Amino acid sequence: MGDTPPATPPAAEPTLQRSIGPVQLALYGLGSMLGAGIYGLIGKAAGEVGNAVWLAFVVALVAALLTALSYASMGSRYPRAAGAAYVTHRAFGFPLIGFVVGLALVCSGLTSIATQSRVFASNIAALFEIESLPVSWIALGFLLVMTGIVFRGIRESMWVNVLCTVVEAAGLVIVIVVGFSYWGSVDYFETPTSLGDDGALLLVLQGAVLTFFAFIGFEDTVNVAEECRDPQRTIPIGLILAMVLAAVLYIAVAITAVSVVPWQDLADAPGPLTEVMATAAPSVPPIVYTFITLFAVANTALVNYVTASRLLYGMSRQGLLPAFLGRVHAGRRTPHLAIVALFLVLVPLAMLGTITELAAATVLMLLMVFAFVNAALFVLKRRKGEPEGRFEIPLFVPALGTLVCALLIVVRVGTGDWRAPALAGAMLLGTFVIYVVLRPKAAEDALQLPPAP
Repeated sequence: MGDTPPATPPAAEPTLQRSIGPVQLALYGLGSMLGAGIYGLIGKAAGEVGNAVWLAFVVALVAALLTALSYASMGSRYPRAAGAAYVTHRAFGFPLIGFVVGLALVCSGLTSIATQSRVFASNIAALFEIESLPVSWIALGFLLVMTGIVFRGIRESMWVNVLCTVVEAAGLVIVIVVGFSYWGSVDYFETPTSLGDDGALLLVLQGAVLTFFAFIGFEDTVNVAEECRDPQRTIPIGLILAMVLAAVLYIAVAITAVSVVPWQDLADAPGPLTEVMATAAPSVPPIVYTFITLFAVANTALVNYVTASRLLYGMSRQGLLPAFLGRVHAGRRTPHLAIVALFLVLVPLAMLGTITELAAATVLMLLMVFAFVNAALFVLKRRKGEPEGRFEIPLFVPALGTLVCALLIVVRVGTGDWRAPALAGAMLLGTFVIYVVLRPKAAEDALQLPPAP
């Protein structure tokens, strides 16, 4: 009798593909931030701050940079998908905190994708004068295309992101170029108040609260950590580069906008940058900006889809969500079941129509996440034996970041609109109920986390 052949070892479980470099990651983060509302936000900000809107962006940059630096350090120390959920769990030892943080980010992504699908569909219907097909069905087709791209692979998703980000940024560069000759034509410290320097400073700070949200999106970069080449180096470089590029574009656009169009008119314009283009370059057809809007909307949806799928994947790997969501397709090297699960949730959300209030509530939840991440990094930096990354920051940075985010939450809640805080509270309660129902296995071993990679 022949010898029994040795048993065939089981095939290694497929993993995510590492293909993202610093420049690609920077464009990924930049595309997410540019889609945060600069095209419409500039008008609202000008209405609050006047010609000093550029200064509000500078102050907002400083505030946002505190949390961005914390994220860069976190990504350098713990380069893994769902990094925010991981570090909060690791710092505080309660899986419930990591679970809520992770699902808050997923909810933010879902509402953004659903909203963008409706915006994209409405623009397509108006552009091609489609009346026979309901907008909801166009939105469904858009979601199917996005799902296909995200499932296809991270390389394909990143290349589509690069294309959309370049077009999106080009739209802002065009505004700057056509309006550059107007620079120096106004007083850039003029505000809507005559209360003196103290009143002007208060207005700038209030404007900074509004413009802060134009920088939201940098956090998406950390969630593709397991698909970055040399993530300890790539994440800090890519994230900070994205912030710098966004800040330069925002400040230049702000100066250009108030130089070309009086801030009072800018505040009342339905499309502020379209108004700037109509004044500075009337020969450029408006349809150009319609196409740019389509690219911007598609990019925002794509980035949020990739991010949300990696959040589900990462939370599954941490034991915070069912194991099947952490499976990777052997051929495409993407978390295919997480992508399908998101699609099944997105379809009814997109069909429901506008979800503005839900989106406003997720902004509050995002600020809560930022506060927790800053606080978690502060705790971990003080804990002996924790690994250090290639990019370390002083202890005061996460401490100040926590305070700034907490202050922004107070400001948002204090606006008098109770609906967004009520929805945010309901969403938090919902995540707690889901946590109790799922009883994540991580809860059984909360204080014995796997070592950081």
